[in-house]
Order: sequence, then C-alpha cells, then structure tokens
Amino acid sequence: MPVDDSPLEAFADQMRLLRRECAWKREQTHTSLIPFVREEAEEVVEAIESGDPAALCDELGDLLLQVVIHAVIAEEAGHFTLDDVARGVIAKMERRNPHVFGDAVAHDAAEVLTLWNAAKAAEKAHRTA
Repeated sequence: MPVDDSPLEAFADQMRLLRRECAWKREQTHTSLIPFVREEAEEVVEAIESGDPAALCDELGDLLLQVVIHAVIAEEAGHFTLDDVARGVIAKMERRNPHVFGDAVAHDAAEVLTLWNAAKAAEKAHRTA
C-alpha cells in the first residue's frame, strides 16, 4: 500500500484489481449481490446483539466490502465513485444534523430525531417534485 493511500482507498484499489483479475467478482452486478448485502447486514446485527466487539469489527468489514464492490461496479459503469458515496453521505449528515452544522437547536435526542425526520421528509419531497 502506497504511503499516501488510506486503508479505505487501498481497499478500493484492491477491489478494482479483484474485479479485473477474479472471474467471479468481475461477473457480479448490483442485482446479483443483493443476497450478500442482506446477509452481511443481518450478520452485523447478530454481532451487535452478541456484544462481541471483534465479531462486530469483522462483520462491519464484510458490510464495507459490499459498499466498496457496489461503488466499484458503479464506477466502472461511469455512474458514481466511492468518493461520490462518501461526499453524498457527508452532505446528508450536514443536512440532517442542523443542530450541529447549522443554527437549529436540539436539547435532547427526541428533538434531534424530529430535526432528522424533517430534513429527511424535505429531501424526499424534493426528489419527488
């Protein structure tokens, strides 16, 4: 791994190599990977419920694999990149947490949830408009 690469970027580079060099990974599509996304998400839940931090770390890695392979597939198609995914979620967190990134006030978790849901509803209305 080059010194300048973050572990996440190194992993994305590894997935790009695997998509080129591994027949199984190269043949995968967003649709063919659906069962694996579901399975990995369920295994994250099981690890959380087990209370085992090592198991959770491992299962989060498997879920991250799903995020990265989907982003690489999209990148290959010219749709978006892993950086686009990260930029999108950063922007979403800023929109949905105006009590941190804006001038809204939230005194407790219930008020935070109200702000979150209002921002989410506004985003949905904007997408459907």
